[in-house]
Amino acid sequence: MMLGRVAAAVLAWLSASMLALAGGAVWMVPIVLRGAALPWLALPLGWLLGLAIRRWVRRPGRLAAALAGYALLLAAFYLRCLLVAATLAGMMGIGLADALRQAGPGLLAQLAWQGLAPAELLIYLLGALLAAATAWRGAAR
Repeated sequence: MMLGRVAAAVLAWLSASMLALAGGAVWMVPIVLRGAALPWLALPLGWLLGLAIRRWVRRPGRLAAALAGYALLLAAFYLRCLLVAATLAGMMGIGLADALRQAGPGLLAQLAWQGLAPAELLIYLLGALLAAATAWRGAAR
């Protein structure tokens, strides 16, 4: 019984992580097309992630809210890393995959964190709160 709960929690965490990475990649598309940072997209993405997680977590509540908040923050971090890699790729005249491979996760993470403005961080945190609230709201049903 306990092993089943642990397995379900691990699977939920992995599923939320995959949703977050997909969300971060999709979030990058309008940024690349517009050529401008769009941190406000954290709010609709947070709502969507919260809604998706609320639908597949067996008993929505604290776990769903934590997973949704985590998913939005991971999506924002992944987006920042992808944008850094795209910038490096453009500067060095190489492909995105080569930039990701050559820079490595440590450098990408450090550059993503250093380029983060306080206002962007605030919007990402608001998106995480919206995701958590959306996922939590399903607990009343």
